[in-house]
Order: sequence, then C-alpha cells, then structure tokens
Amino acid sequence: QAIFCLLLCVPWGSSCPRSCQCTERAGAKAVLCSSRHLEEIPKDIPKDAVFLKLDANSITRIPSNAFRHLSHLEELDLSRNAIEKIDRAAFKGVAAGLRTLDLSSNRIRSIPKEALLALNAKLRLANNPWHCECALQEVLWEARLDPDSVQDITCHTAPREEYVGKPLLQVLDAGVNFCSVRQRTTDVAMFITMFGWFTMVIVYVICYVRHNREDTCKHVDYLKSLPSTQGHAE
Repeated sequence: QAIFCLLLCVPWGSSCPRSCQCTERAGAKAVLCSSRHLEEIPKDIPKDAVFLKLDANSITRIPSNAFRHLSHLEELDLSRNAIEKIDRAAFKGVAAGLRTLDLSSNRIRSIPKEALLALNAKLRLANNPWHCECALQEVLWEARLDPDSVQDITCHTAPREEYVGKPLLQVLDAGVNFCSVRQRTTDVAMFITMFGWFTMVIVYVICYVRHNREDTCKHVDYLKSLPSTQGHAE
C-alpha cells in the first residue's frame, strides 16, 4: 500500500531538472532555476511548465528552438545572466503564448529583430550594452516593451559619439533615424561602386581608341615608306 501511494504522488512524465525546483503556482507549474550557476538552458524542463525562472545564472547564449517543447510557457525570466547571442529562432514554438520575457541585465549588444518581433510578450531589455542601430530601433517601435524599463535601454555604442550613454528613446525622440542612416550609407556605397565601374569603362574606351590610333599611324607610316607604283613603272 505504501508503494502504491508513492506511485500516485509521483507526477508522471513531468520530471524536474536536477538543478531546479518545480512547484505549483495557482494551479500552474513553475520551474525555478534561479542562481544555480547554469551555463546553458536545461534540456529536461517539464513540458507543462508555465513559469520558468532562469535568472542570475551564467547563460551566454539562447540557441534556436531552446524552448520549443514548452508550449504552455507564459513567463520566462532570463535576466542577470551573461547572454551575448540570441539566435533568430531562439523563441520559436513559444511565441504565441508567451506573455512576459525578461532579458534585462545581460551582455546583449544586438539581437536579430526576427527573434523578438514574432513575440506577443511584454519585453524587458534594460541594462544591456546595446549598440544603437536600425534593428534595435525597429524592435523599439514594433515590439511590446515594458514601459517601466524603456528608459533604461541605453546606447552603449552608436554611429555617433554624441548618442553614447543616452537612452535610445531620447535619441529617437530627437529625430534620429538609424534606419535612414543605414539607407544613406548603402546608397553612397552603391554610387561609389557604380562610379568606379563607369570610370573603368571610360578608361578602357580611351585606351582602346588610343591603341587603335597608334596602330593606324604605324600602318600609314608603313604604307608611306613603301616604293610607289609610279616609281616602279619608270
């Protein structure tokens, strides 16, 4: 009877990662892996997890499909890690149901906009060493950012020194458009390339004409040097 009762108490197909604690919160499963010295996302997170806390660890990367099997996931906390790279498909499979995603206080300089723009979750991106560029601007405009943390999205590096250290929102409010800057740079590069090709064509034509002119002159001089037909007749 004791063994039978024990089997009834074990949650079948819902094991908990060894370094984490699994508990119930308002009838939903919460997986707590905070401050466990993790360097990567655990592979054996229960599929029925609704709340997942991975904060205060040493995770450096969010690979593609890292949470794909967690179809019930609603809240994901990845704050206070050492995340530097986030793959384009990092949140594939949880984009529709995720309500909150915390990526604050990491080492993120840039992020593929495809990784975030598919999410309906409220995002926290504060306190990262952001490089202010077009992709980050598009995220700020189109993603659902937590309004309480927007002011803490600061330009750690930027195309112009005057933007460094300022909140990205403040820079954009001043009329700066990083996407148009990139477009102008692309246009200039295309213009320079086209000008280079045009110059090469002109130089080729000039050389070709000059070479033909020299050959013609040599041929004329050669003809002049030949004895005339009249001289032979006499």
